[in-house]
This record gives sequence, structure tokens and C-alpha cells, in this order.
Amino acid sequence: MNERFQRLEEKIAYLERHVTEQDKAMLELADEIAVLRRELRALRERGGQGTGGEAAGAADDLPHERPPHY
Repeated sequence: MNERFQRLEEKIAYLERHVTEQDKAMLELADEIAVLRRELRALRERGGQGTGGEAAGAADDLPHERPPHY
């Protein structure tokens, strides 16, 4: 019975450590997402300035060519 409790305590300790590591990883990812959102917002603002709306239609002006591997 004592060995059984020891195994359960080991499993609980492992799971607690795993949850702590996952929490840390999730916080790092959330921070990275926040940075990427700010960068994307800045790029969108920079891309919209001085173009007079040309950036939105630029993709429509590209020729419809087949990829080079054909």
C-alpha cells in the first residue's frame, strides 16, 4: 500500500511540473503573439501611407502566370 501511494505521489509531482511548464510556454506564446500583432499593425499602417490606395489593388495587377515548375 505504501508503494502505491509513492507511485501516485510521483505521478502527481510529474503532472504538476508538466502543468507549470505548459503555463510558462503559454505565457511566452501569448507575449509573442502580442508582439507579432503590434508588428503587423505597424506594417499595415506603414503600407497604407503614401500609396493612395494602390497597395490594395496591386495584387490584382499581377499577371496570372503558371508557376515555374510547369
